[in-house]
Amino acid sequence: MKLPPDSLIAPAKIDEYLLKHRDVDDKSGFLSLAGYDRTQPHRLEQDIRSLLLLEAAPTETTEYAEKFAICGVLKGPNGRRLRVRTI
Repeated sequence: MKLPPDSLIAPAKIDEYLLKHRDVDDKSGFLSLAGYDRTQPHRLEQDIRSLLLLEAAPTETTEYAEKFAICGVLKGPNGRRLRVRTI
């Protein structure tokens, strides 16, 4: 199934979870390989939003919402491509 293009992507999820260095389960180092950083969180949001054009597969249902996974490629600000799986 395809998710709606206006699906909610919480700004804090991008700035405080994906782009902020964390001691455990860090994603920022991987994303920095393609030039993503905290100075332009909107760029990562825009690129993740482009993945919404791809097929989404349901993964689980929690008490809060149904979760979906989308696998695709992000082309970062520096031109490098990263294979990602978003939930």
